[in-house]
Formats: sequence, structure tokens, C-alpha cells
Amino acid sequence: MKLSRRTATAALSGTAVLALALTGCSGGDNGSSGDEEITLTVTTFGTMGLDGLYEQYEADHPNITIEATNIDTGGNALTDWKTKQASGGLPDVQAVEEGWLGSVMEVSDTFTDLRDYGADDIKDRWVDWKVEQATDPDGRIIGYGTDIGPEGLCYNGKLFEAAGLPSDRDSVAELFGGDSATWDKFFEVGKEYQAATGKAFYDQSGFLWNAFVNQQDEGYYKKDGSLNVEGNDTLKSFWLQLADAQQAGLSANQAQWDWGKGQAFIDGTFATFVCPGWMLGVVKGNTEAAGGDASSGWDFADVFPGGAANWGGSFLTVPTTSEHPKEAAELAAWLTDTQQQVASFQAAGTFPSVIAAQTDPGVTGESDLTAFFNDAPIGEILGSRAEGVVAQFKGPDDALIQEQVFGPSRTALDAGEADGETTWNQAIETLKQLIG
Repeated sequence: MKLSRRTATAALSGTAVLALALTGCSGGDNGSSGDEEITLTVTTFGTMGLDGLYEQYEADHPNITIEATNIDTGGNALTDWKTKQASGGLPDVQAVEEGWLGSVMEVSDTFTDLRDYGADDIKDRWVDWKVEQATDPDGRIIGYGTDIGPEGLCYNGKLFEAAGLPSDRDSVAELFGGDSATWDKFFEVGKEYQAATGKAFYDQSGFLWNAFVNQQDEGYYKKDGSLNVEGNDTLKSFWLQLADAQQAGLSANQAQWDWGKGQAFIDGTFATFVCPGWMLGVVKGNTEAAGGDASSGWDFADVFPGGAANWGGSFLTVPTTSEHPKEAAELAAWLTDTQQQVASFQAAGTFPSVIAAQTDPGVTGESDLTAFFNDAPIGEILGSRAEGVVAQFKGPDDALIQEQVFGPSRTALDAGEADGETTWNQAIETLKQLIG
């Protein structure tokens, strides 16, 4: 979806990235169309796991220099894109988040149609719905898919054990209901944990809200493009459930994307964390930034309240302002090919949207990331969590609704400044003011 996606603090596994990149030269020819010295600019955000790949591409394309910029969060990256979209200052390769697609498709003619550079020949790499997301109403393919965001549950096994709860991942999955896991059960277990420890169960309500919205057949928008918030009893009911959980002490009221330089991940501030694949790198990076390691207790279970959910997933696009669209398209194609997606997964936990990469041993096997999460079979779990995931329609103001409509209300809710009914009404009023 569209919360300020991914902090930049996740530690990259440079060795794993380089090792895979050395074998990952498929997709695109070995060298650009000439000997002209070319500089390609790339803008990404958060923990996409691409940083370790640029040097290899430059080595294979001696006439190309890559100047890469990584913006800390998806929210800041969206602001950066909108600013540069208006001024004409976009890079050669621009990463676009799934939650922005509604806005992006309104100006899709300002992005290169990658079919002009071979997209039709390679589109079978990706899961069908990823290609569909990147295809505009005129049939133009404007982006190559990087990751998708199936969600599992991160939990701290040491904290669970101390609370008298099961701590091995199979038992944890059953604790929450296995294939029939519900949000009701999640909050029920949270109250048991809070009663036993006196501590919060999750870091803050916004990520849970985001996951729930993404699970619906229709989120903030209906499939016909109309708004789907005011009068939506399903969304309001869950919002009130979050308010009840906050009153029961289940939310740690953490600022989104700010966990005290990772301290909250190692001091027992909370015990669970909703985790699309790319968030695993966030957990690892923040834990290590605070001095923690694999012994800190974090694990990953094949379960998620309410069933299949997808949060996030990005695309690499080539704005029409690029002076080198062919070379930029070749770079985007290479960065999203099988072995590069495997390398990105090993670096940051970004689960591949490329079909062949999803079952590659580099994804299903051991890595620095699996070692951190108590040897959890992360690739296998994410593959399981991806079953049943369907792309949700994202309207033009999807990200705005998440961040500026529900963001302030979520903050007030978690701080105990207002109850569920009041904060819901505040969100609806803000929605009317910002969007109508």
C-alpha cells in the first residue's frame, strides 16, 4: 500500500548480493548500443536491495556510469517524485511504489512505453498481476516489477516464551489460527500477552490498519474508481477494534518508521510486527543498529491475521525525459531479472515478482536474513503467504488517504488523545477537505 514505505536502515548483505550478481547477467545484452560514455541516474527508496548491483552492471557495461539516489522512505520518495514530475527533473530510472500507481497512471504518457525496448518479449518473467499493474489503459507497459509484498508475522520468540506463549514458529502459527487466522484471534492473543507482561503487543496501529485495508477486495477505492471510505462499515469496524486494542494497552504508540534508532526492537517494547517480505530487512537493520543480532529473538511465522495480504511492491520506470531511454530500459530490465531479484531478496527480503526467482535456491535456501530470523525458511514462508494475493486497485489519492487522512487520526488514537469514533470522524472530515 502506501504508508511511508521502508526505512533505509536495513543492513545489506553485500557478500550475498555480489556473489549472486556475478552470475546474474541475464537479461539485456552485454554492453549498451555504443561506446558513448553515458551516465544513468537512478532513484530508489527504502530497502529495495538494489544498491549492491550497480557496480556489477558498470563492470559489464564499461561505458555506463550509474549515479544512484536512495530516499529513506516511500512517503518522502513520493513527494520527491511529484516535485520532479512537475519540474521535469526526473532520473533515467525512477522507482515507483505500488501505492502510487493511481497517481502514476494519470500521467502514464510521461513514462516510456517499455514495449518499445522489448517488454513484450520478457513480460512472462513476472506473475501476471504484476504486469497488469504496470500496464496503463492504453496497453502501454510503463514499469518492470521488482518485488511483491506478501505478509507474514514477525514475532519475538524470547518475549513469547517469557509470557508463557509458544515460541516455535509452527506453534505460533497455530496459536493465531493457522490458515483460519483472524484479527479477533490476534487481538485476543495480544491481550493474553499484555496481561502476562504488562507490555504492548505491537509497535503502533498504523501498520495493522494498512494490512487490513490491503486485505479487502476493495480498499480506499472501488474498482470503478469511486471512493470507498465514508460509509464503509468494514473499515470503520476495524478502526474501532484498533481503538479497543489501544485502550487495552496493545499498541506501543511508536512513531512510524522511528523506533529509537532500533532500540524498541531489542528492549521488549513490543513482541509482534507485521512483515511483508521487504519489512524483514527493516527489522534486521533496526535490530542491528541498536546493537542486537540473531540472539535478539526475532522469528518469522507462516501466518497472518485475516489471510492473504499484499503490502507494497515496486516498479522500475523510465520517464520520457530520459536522454538515454534505451540504456535506461536495459538497466531496468537487468535489475529486475531473475538473479538480480534473488540478490535483492538476500539483501533485503524483497520477495521476487519474477516467477523463476521465487523458487530459486537463493530465495528458498539459507542466507544472512534467514540466520537472523532463527533460521526461518523465509523464502518458503513468503511463497506460502503469496498464495491468494491479488493486486488491489489503487486510486489516484490512495497514498494521500493513507498518510494525510488516516495518519493524523492514527497518531491521536495511539496516543490516547481521542477514542475510535472521534478519530474516525476526524479522518472522514479530513478526507472531505482534501479530496471531497
